[in-house]
Formats: sequence, C-alpha cells, structure tokens
Amino acid sequence: MDTSDRTIATERVERLHDLAREAARADRQDRAKRYVRLARRVAERHRLTLPRRFRRFTCDRCDAYLIPGRNARVRTRDGHVVVTCDCGEHARYPYD
Repeated sequence: MDTSDRTIATERVERLHDLAREAARADRQDRAKRYVRLARRVAERHRLTLPRRFRRFTCDRCDAYLIPGRNARVRTRDGHVVVTCDCGEHARYPYD
C-alpha cells in the first residue's frame, strides 16, 4: 500500500467522524452509528490507528457517537475520566 492510499483513508475516517458528530447532534443516532462502523472498517482495512478524538467519542460496544449529557455520562475519578454509554459500557482515560 502506498502513502496516497493511506492519506485517502485517513481523510475518509476524518470525514466520517465529522458526519457522525453532525448526525448525533441532529438526533440521528442510527445514522451516526453507521458512520462510526464504516470509519472503523476503513481504518481496519488500511491498518490505521483511529484518531484519539474519534476513540474518545465512540462506544466500543454499540458504536454510538457519544455526546456527554445526552447519551453518555462523564465522571472524573482519581487521575482518570470515566465515560459511561447508555448501553452500560465504561471507558476510562487518564487526564491529558
């Protein structure tokens, strides 16, 4: 695989992330989940690491695009942030 394929795939993942965010804000969760799944498939196919902002705002279990206060709960604990999706999945991240 050459670098142009990787660049195109990276741009596509970024675009799908933006579309997922817009769909989730417009209360189109089904469409947002589809964009998230598609972005993950593109990244897997091209062996890309998903951007941090993408990983932090998506649920690993149900592929929902997380919006704090709407479909995700965010709490801080000793040195880390706990994000809980409506499906019950927890994600823990250290303070940045």
